[in-house]
Amino acid sequence: MPIVAAAVVVPLGLLFFISGLVVNLIQAICFILIRPVSKNLYRRINRVVAELLWLELVWLIDWWAGVKIQVYTDHETFNLMGKEHALVISNHRSDIDWLVGWVLAQRSGCLGSSLAVMKKSSKFLPVIGWSMWFSEYLFLERSWAKDEGTLKSGVQRLKDFPQPFWLALFVEGTRFTQAKLLAAQEYAAATGLPVPRNVLIPRTKGFVTAVSQMRSFAPAIYDVTVAIPKSSPAPTMLRLFEGRPSVVHVHIKRHVMRDLPETDEAVAQWCKDIFVAKDALLDKHTVEQTFGDQQLKVTGRPPKSLLVVTAWACLLILGALKFLYWSSLLSSWKGIAFSALGLGVVTVLMQILIRFSQSERSTPAPVAPTNNNNKGESSGKPEKQQ
Repeated sequence: MPIVAAAVVVPLGLLFFISGLVVNLIQAICFILIRPVSKNLYRRINRVVAELLWLELVWLIDWWAGVKIQVYTDHETFNLMGKEHALVISNHRSDIDWLVGWVLAQRSGCLGSSLAVMKKSSKFLPVIGWSMWFSEYLFLERSWAKDEGTLKSGVQRLKDFPQPFWLALFVEGTRFTQAKLLAAQEYAAATGLPVPRNVLIPRTKGFVTAVSQMRSFAPAIYDVTVAIPKSSPAPTMLRLFEGRPSVVHVHIKRHVMRDLPETDEAVAQWCKDIFVAKDALLDKHTVEQTFGDQQLKVTGRPPKSLLVVTAWACLLILGALKFLYWSSLLSSWKGIAFSALGLGVVTVLMQILIRFSQSERSTPAPVAPTNNNNKGESSGKPEKQQ
């Protein structure tokens, strides 16, 4: 990590990890004492507590880096966002798509109840992964024999969720890179599928399972398409911490859940067709540099994240000053060494978070055509799930 970047990342990391540990502690206490008595009350409290952490990352996009997230959708969808349960599917274009989703959820009023299907290793990430676990994110192991039951039971647990929630599912199974696109194109050509140009081939087993479990209580699917205009550099976690802006275009189309086909095979094909249409939409965006078929909605930049980060900073600075005065930590070589060790740990943790988000560090699996009875099933091997 460059010295200049470290000078920014370390203080922001201290703020994030110390406040995050406080949030994790509150979540753990509520999980032990309140959840056994009332799951609904626990969920309502956790929604507020989790936001106190996640808003720091929203602030990072909105106020520190000044990333512009431009939303294109119709009036009805825009008014319903955050007011209903929804399954959210999206292409996985950039390293911070999950953060873009958090920003949209915060502006729609459902950040604390936004959920996602994640790989199992995510829950072991210090602070943020632990917070996701307390918030009932769904963690899969990349083995469908194990994941099918986990996904079904996890989605069913959301049936009595007390507030409107979004469940995000990246059905491509991994983040987009040119290497993975090439693997997907070779796989499509070998199996007779439409050859993608801007997306990967959707892995439909998880989508079909989520739809089958959510039909009875989630009224909508939000089909989200993320694109980065040519004039803007792709946003990354490191760019965010360095305060470097980007522009992200987000196209949202709402589908009524009850209008989906009834059979699993037809639902899987519906998902594949959505990604073929998404591919064409991204072709059009490449030419026009806009999603001109929908209205550009002004979402603003809510001050809530700025207020939360300011409050956290004030509390932690005051607490640190009092602790240093009480302990005289910096008055001895041992204290200085202990402080330096603490800064080193924070630097390493931030490096882990940044590297974890980088798509170029995930590699595609070898292409292997499926057998005839599963032809075109996207749970084959066009790429490795991330």
